[in-house]
Amino acid sequence: MNKQVTIKDIIEKCNGKLIQGNENIPFENLCKDTRTLNPGEIYLGIQGEKLNGSTLYEQALEKGAKGCILQNVCVSEQVLKKYPNSTIVLVEDTVKTLQKMATYKRNINNVKVVAITGSVGKTSTKDMIYSVLSQKYKVLKTEGNYNNEIGMPLTILKLTNEEIMVLEMGMNSFGEISLLTKIAKPDVAVITNIGTAHIGNLGSRENILKAKMEILEGLNKEGTVVINYDNDLLKNWYKKEKQNYNIITYGIQKGSIVIGTNIKYNESGSTCKVVLNERSYDIHIPVGGEHFVSNGLCAVSVAKVFNIPMESIVRGIENFELTKKRMEIKTSKKGAMIINDCYNANYDSMKAALDYLGKLSNKRKIAVLGDMLELGEYSQKLHRDVGKVVAINNIDILICVGKQARNIAQKAQEEGITNIFICDSNEEAIDILQKTIQKEDAILLKASNGLKFTQICEAIC
Repeated sequence: MNKQVTIKDIIEKCNGKLIQGNENIPFENLCKDTRTLNPGEIYLGIQGEKLNGSTLYEQALEKGAKGCILQNVCVSEQVLKKYPNSTIVLVEDTVKTLQKMATYKRNINNVKVVAITGSVGKTSTKDMIYSVLSQKYKVLKTEGNYNNEIGMPLTILKLTNEEIMVLEMGMNSFGEISLLTKIAKPDVAVITNIGTAHIGNLGSRENILKAKMEILEGLNKEGTVVINYDNDLLKNWYKKEKQNYNIITYGIQKGSIVIGTNIKYNESGSTCKVVLNERSYDIHIPVGGEHFVSNGLCAVSVAKVFNIPMESIVRGIENFELTKKRMEIKTSKKGAMIINDCYNANYDSMKAALDYLGKLSNKRKIAVLGDMLELGEYSQKLHRDVGKVVAINNIDILICVGKQARNIAQKAQEEGITNIFICDSNEEAIDILQKTIQKEDAILLKASNGLKFTQICEAIC
């Protein structure tokens, strides 16, 4: 059992002030949203742009919170008397307290950490690594999109009896991964690729590489870096830095330490041979798309660090479960195949999803594509680049939603795609689909999360 952090630690290490309650209760089962709070959890009142969540402490107590960590509020004596068994602590900054306690918990426990970053594929790679490592160890992983300065510390503080933590690290700008890696102190740092996500904030792919490589600032001195050798910028970085780090490369290009060959794609997934230590192993990946082959090779690389037998690695990859809304295969009310990949989008993930759609044997291929956000001055070009990918994959029907997605439609039309619909809303797209869908269609739904394409998926499934 791992050592736990308590309220007393907050008082001693963060200058917390105990208003009432028990300082010996564990600082765990945390919730930052009163709407989803369950009885027995500790409420963390976070200062937002418009609202100080700490002001909602009475709502949290009404819903059964056993404690509250708050900032910038005056707790009513009336409320204290009403909930005499609750533990209330005031701190200067709840987010910094959360981060400091996560750092402390990481430091006092002899647990291994695998940290994952990259422009695309972080979550699916995390899911696959988790499945493989779980064949031998007890593993804690990031849930959902808890990959930022609040979500990752919340994950660490969930640690109980696990031996390995698999933590996803996201970022929008410089300094964010630096903060996360210094909290997590990874033993293995995984970089899946360097693409164009957040290029509007960072200005170039080279700057994205620099921001992602902040992950190395917290890496254990004896730690391992795992990188995608098929990615041009990572490959160049490896050539410059291979003497300075313990690096495992993976990919389908010659020169990778973990190499995938004989790749075959079908509707139920992919198969490939993995060459490792001059031996070849057959692997089945239960999700379609070339990028999932890459994720599988990454999982093999990480498993190699933890001495997991190849037979267990193969089983872990075959049985992994993908986080919802990421290449999730569903069936429409009319029997068509729906590829629900609407959690997020950038050029690299759009291309990967369209390449997968293009390889399917369904009679008609329909792509419903929405805006890719946070691309800044690169937005028009990258949306037009997606339109070219649509044409290369011979998509039969293209439905575009959003202002920027019009650039996808325009370029696809220039490249010869004729069956194109441009929509101002999800409702328009739903109406077109309901009139268009046939049983043997394959339909891709993909856009940035802000477009709320889940509405489309729910309407047609």
